[in-house]
Amino acid sequence: MKKKEDKKPKALTAEEIEEFKNILLAKRREILGNVSSMENDTLHHERSELSNMPIHMADAGTDNFEIENTIGLMDSEKKILQDIYDALNRIDEGTFGVCENNSEPIPKKRLEAIPWTRYCLACASKLEKH
Repeated sequence: MKKKEDKKPKALTAEEIEEFKNILLAKRREILGNVSSMENDTLHHERSELSNMPIHMADAGTDNFEIENTIGLMDSEKKILQDIYDALNRIDEGTFGVCENNSEPIPKKRLEAIPWTRYCLACASKLEKH
């Protein structure tokens, strides 16, 4: 009777790590552009020629909602940006693609979905429950 082989993920090759580095750098550029655009569009938004007219309370409420929503999105983008910087540091340190919880290689499919992930799916699921 043949033993079923363990389907443990393999460590990434140098070429694969370089591909992920390029993906992370591209995502970083995208997020930096998004955050900058959000700041310019919402937070530095000047009122049009109607700015001399009195502000209706509903308009002020809408403006406040848009600003709060944008700040929330920017916070989320900045968290991902920090995760990307951390992943780039792990590439430099030689620990990219290794689960920080169990030291096992993270499956390539998971890294393709979330290239800045620190954990394999099983460990990430456990950590989210706590």
